Amino acid sequence: MADKPVPLTLEGREKLQKELDFLISVKRPEVAEAIHSAKEEGDISENSAYDAAKEQQAFVEGRIMQIEQMLKNAEIIETPAWTGIVALGSKVKVVEKGSKDEEEYQIVGPAEADPAKGRISNESPVGRALMGKKKGDPIMVETPAGKRQLKLIEVK
Repeated sequence: MADKPVPLTLEGREKLQKELDFLISVKRPEVAEAIHSAKEEGDISENSAYDAAKEQQAFVEGRIMQIEQMLKNAEIIETPAWTGIVALGSKVKVVEKGSKDEEEYQIVGPAEADPAKGRISNESPVGRALMGKKKGDPIMVETPAGKRQLKLIEVK
């Protein structure tokens, strides 16, 4: 069975690679040392430091595997040629009906989504509604907070 492609920007891929390098070269040895130290304390059956270190080891190893899988299946989002149509990698400005406040987003894959930084997933309700639209298009979005009516005012 083929693995699901993971759309990433070059910046997102580099960020994941740096996290992977840090986990392998820094965190993994730290956790191994913590386990070794806890074992030297004697009986590990009731050793909370050992249990905590083993839990941290499981987290670190799980995250390493997750990042390696994402990088293996990464599909780099090329900066889309300007077509005026929203696609992965596009930067958009929208305004909600009844508001003058513009919202700016970049459409990215789920692995890079960070709404606080204006990076929304193409699989999120707003991202999915924006895909394939062009400047001036009205967009009706069903979000967990209710229906939103947006107007696409710019596509870059």
